[in-house]
Amino acid sequence: MPPRKVPVRKAVPSATPAPVASTSSAPLHTTSQPTPTPAPSTFQDNNAELREEGLAEWEEMCRPNWKGLGLMDPIKNVEDKWLLLPAFLKVKGLVKQHIDSFNYFVDVDLANILKANNKVLSDVDPKFWLKYTGIHVGMPSRNDDSFDKSVTPHECRLRDTTYAATITVDVQYTRGNVIVRRKGVPIGRLPIMLRSNKCVLAGQSEAVLARMTECPLDPGGYFIVKGTEKVILVQEQLSKNRIIVETDPVKGIVQASVTSSTHERKSKTYVLMKKNRIYLRHNSINEDIPICIALKAMGIQADKEILLICAGTTEAHKSAFAPNIEDCALAGVFTTHQALEYIGARVKVTRRGFQAGPKRPAWEEAMEALATIVLAHVEVKGMDFKHKAIYIATMTRRVLMAMADEKLVDDRDYVGNKRLELAGQLLSLLFEDIFKTFNQNLKSSIDKVLKKPSRTSEFDAYQSLLYQSDLITSGFVRAISTGNWSLKRFKMERAGVTHVLSRLSFISALGMMTRISSQFEKTRKVSGPRALQPSQWGMLCTSDTPEGEACGLVKNLALMTHITTDVEEEPIKRIVYMLGVEGIDITLSTGTEIYSPHTFVVNVNGSIVGLTRFPARFVANFRKLRRSGRISEFISVYINHHHHTVHIASDGGRICRPMIIVENRQPRVRTEHIDLLKRGVVTFDDFLKKGLIEYLDVNEENDSHIALYESSIEPSTTHLEIEPFTILGAVAGLIPYPHHNQSPRNTYQCAMGKQSIGAIAYNQLNRIDTLLYLSVYPQQPMVKTKTIELIGYDRLPAGQNATVAVMSYSGYDIEDALILNKASLDRGYGRCQVFRKNATLIRKYPNGTFDRLADAPREPDGSIQKRYDIIQADGIAGVGERVDPGDVYVNKQSPINANDNTFNTGQGATASISYRNTPMTYKSPMAGYVDKVMVTDTDNDQTLVKVLLRQTRRPELGDKFSSRHGQKGVCGLIVNQEDMPFNDQGINPDTIMNPHGFPSRMTVGKMIELLAGKAGVLSGSLQYGTAFGGSKVEDMSRILIGCGFSYAGKDMLTSGITGEPLECYVYFGPIYYQKLKHMVMDKMHARAKGPRAVLTRQPTEGRSRDGGLRLGEMERDCLIGYGATQLLLERLMISSDAFEINACEACGLMGYNGWCPYCKSSKKVAKLTIPYAAKLLFQELTAMNVLPRLVLEDA
Repeated sequence: MPPRKVPVRKAVPSATPAPVASTSSAPLHTTSQPTPTPAPSTFQDNNAELREEGLAEWEEMCRPNWKGLGLMDPIKNVEDKWLLLPAFLKVKGLVKQHIDSFNYFVDVDLANILKANNKVLSDVDPKFWLKYTGIHVGMPSRNDDSFDKSVTPHECRLRDTTYAATITVDVQYTRGNVIVRRKGVPIGRLPIMLRSNKCVLAGQSEAVLARMTECPLDPGGYFIVKGTEKVILVQEQLSKNRIIVETDPVKGIVQASVTSSTHERKSKTYVLMKKNRIYLRHNSINEDIPICIALKAMGIQADKEILLICAGTTEAHKSAFAPNIEDCALAGVFTTHQALEYIGARVKVTRRGFQAGPKRPAWEEAMEALATIVLAHVEVKGMDFKHKAIYIATMTRRVLMAMADEKLVDDRDYVGNKRLELAGQLLSLLFEDIFKTFNQNLKSSIDKVLKKPSRTSEFDAYQSLLYQSDLITSGFVRAISTGNWSLKRFKMERAGVTHVLSRLSFISALGMMTRISSQFEKTRKVSGPRALQPSQWGMLCTSDTPEGEACGLVKNLALMTHITTDVEEEPIKRIVYMLGVEGIDITLSTGTEIYSPHTFVVNVNGSIVGLTRFPARFVANFRKLRRSGRISEFISVYINHHHHTVHIASDGGRICRPMIIVENRQPRVRTEHIDLLKRGVVTFDDFLKKGLIEYLDVNEENDSHIALYESSIEPSTTHLEIEPFTILGAVAGLIPYPHHNQSPRNTYQCAMGKQSIGAIAYNQLNRIDTLLYLSVYPQQPMVKTKTIELIGYDRLPAGQNATVAVMSYSGYDIEDALILNKASLDRGYGRCQVFRKNATLIRKYPNGTFDRLADAPREPDGSIQKRYDIIQADGIAGVGERVDPGDVYVNKQSPINANDNTFNTGQGATASISYRNTPMTYKSPMAGYVDKVMVTDTDNDQTLVKVLLRQTRRPELGDKFSSRHGQKGVCGLIVNQEDMPFNDQGINPDTIMNPHGFPSRMTVGKMIELLAGKAGVLSGSLQYGTAFGGSKVEDMSRILIGCGFSYAGKDMLTSGITGEPLECYVYFGPIYYQKLKHMVMDKMHARAKGPRAVLTRQPTEGRSRDGGLRLGEMERDCLIGYGATQLLLERLMISSDAFEINACEACGLMGYNGWCPYCKSSKKVAKLTIPYAAKLLFQELTAMNVLPRLVLEDA
């Protein structure tokens, strides 16, 4: 019988019959042919005959009440439903959102921005026009003259170039009387995100990636700019185009605010209540406008109508709103025209001088401001303000409701009121800003030429286009490399948007891709934005946040989250009307209809589209359409019962996550579905299309009843969690049994897991990074979690399984210090390699001179100086050479007159150039080895030399280690193997840990990890410590007893020193330990004498500058307390910056050479020693007209 083959996912043409199962007597499930699967499109085609056995089964299962299951039948647990996670991570999640967002920017946003700015006209020649008709982004290419233009990311990293592709546009423009069409005109270069559609790595197999020296486990989603890997962090913002009601109890203000965001402008509008009056406030209007005047200006003239549309029929709201009506009478405003005149007088008119034209009447200014600036996201078509008036009335009503009930004030920190901006949206804003500047520059350069037309040749705009192309390239590169997004048009000033991708360990790179940065000021000590919100459940990781000032402001995405991209609104509005929503019409809908108790207002992305009397039915039908795949799965719909509204959201930046749908107390995903998923017949997308799973965002979650486990499903349950452990993120998912630890311990591990030394990528030995820490012998943990397998940590681990004895040994293990076994260190435990890059450019100078590499200089007797020993004939040290402190490894020489522009090399005068030595010397105190040497050239033809130096380090006293439970400690003692305790099998511990580390820390997870690891070693299997699950302690104990060990994990140990049995049983077994990057070798620092700062003449600061150790204010106070005056004098002056000055006893001012220039005498000039910094202070005070005088006495 042929062996069973794994089905391959292929599209089957409808004409060819699918393979039939073999007719032999074999059981049905062993087919003789591989089972192909139709493409997803085949699923939607109901007419196509589904001949495939797996798919027929699938269709059968998707029917409700399958196989006669009724409502009251007990709910069976779906085994292996966690397999939906790897299926999900294949299509979404973790880094995919960055990539999706960038793809959306390249495919959709670029074209939209071009369409909005597609014409360039000239002020000089009215006949001239230039129009953009299309935009394309190519594949990444080199920016030099080489024959093969293709480039790989690895080459860009090595050569310090930018991984970018050319942006080309199709243009039409006039040349004289002819219309010229050109295709593929380059206008600049766009840095390309790795693994996006435009990247050469997209969709490649592992073999192809290996040929390109790329790691298949590398997450992608970052950029390479000038050879540095840069990540655009996810930015957290308040939601745009949504009403947010806030109160300020101190000022007694209640306000509803909206940040309007359209392609043209971004601005904020407020409706606020102060002193019992309601006003409209906007930046472009000089003062607050009473709300009734604003509504009159929008065409609602009758006071009764204004009262109804704002306050409805509720008496309390009516009486609260009534005082506003007299504002109109007081201001003498009764008609729409008067209201417009009133507002127009207060509009800030900002027009550029040369475009001024005649001054417009005030009512026109007001019309334009109300139509395009105030609430810009609510469109005004044909000067019909009905929607905007209702929007302002809604805001007013929200203020009135918040006045009456404090619970109706919105929470700014609620996740549903937040939007996350991804790389695509930020690049889109950046490109829009640069492109508008590009067009302005293009226009001015065209105008310049057209003012003075050339008589010989006709003007061609093509040259001007090419001339400007550097602007776009440098704009992108500057923004990504500095991280400063300063866009004048949108008044956006942000710093720290991009960060260098941390390559300390595989998990630190992955953790950085899921990090969310908040633009909140870190220095402000407010607890609100930092607190763990209930709405973050399942969306943001509960443990992974830094300690200190950024705590709670920098967050991380949970494992199964996805960030939405924009979906077009128009089709949604059409569907809304098809489902029976009545369109809103100002002439017909008064406040009575809008605010009647059974009427719900329907909002799409914050703008009102209609009314419905049956919200529950409407929402149910809308969800049916979404589940059947007719509309995008990322559109959310929910009812807000407080405000009587139905909200539909299709905007980008909402966090959502998938859930299993529950109907009639039965989850729609069953074991049979998961079997098909295992066999590869179906994918995660098929679960979505068949309505078995759907995405919910935070707002829709609030409108649902979600069960954690099948056992807790009730009749009202609407959804079921796929897996509870997905509330943690990728970094916190490494911790075994985190639900048994005190919560801050998990947070500490999230920070330390990113600092552990391990493997960073499969191509780690081909990389030349600034600083690279690699473990010599990494192991995968004995106790795994499901997350570890999902993210691939078991293939690029960072740590080793150490055998640990929990006992006290000598006094060197106090305060979390660890005692290490010397034999373990000899065998490679904790050993790591540190790689350091040193690079230099061989420059060419403008005056024709250039740097050079030279052979080692020789002494008069022909010998070579010792420090030049390892230099070879080409001036660079050979690979494999040992480098000692002070050795030269690149002998570079620079011309003395490099910057002298009068100097001319001329022909054959090269010999006259004199050079000085500017060698690269080795500064580390520990010897290293030359690991690699690379000589290449950069984009602008400068030769680049990179030397990678390697040090191998074994653990020593003071090196930092940590388990996966936030239990960090330094090595306190290294003990010979014969002095270590051993058990009856002769096993020595690698590490001894003090038991006092457990009681106050309450890291029970670490104890269970030891037990599970021990059971795993004895049974030869890897155990799981997944959050809220994992291998059970009872099962572990059974394995231990079966193997002849104590069920409690304790062993009888014998002292290595005396040979006597220890008096108590010792908890003994394997725990996964990480070696952290903090090593004594990098921290050790002392100084006797050394360099001083130029200005203050005090010792410099810091280890890298060989600085002094500061005796600070607290230390000074301590010495004063002891009365140690001579020590103070010695530390603060003699050893620091003692300086001898001449001071005049008569006037108290400083002189020189025994002469007082103020008294014009040398009689009373005395010498004294003061700190140089004090002398500097006196002189600086004198410069600002404050005269310090020294009063001298005889001691």
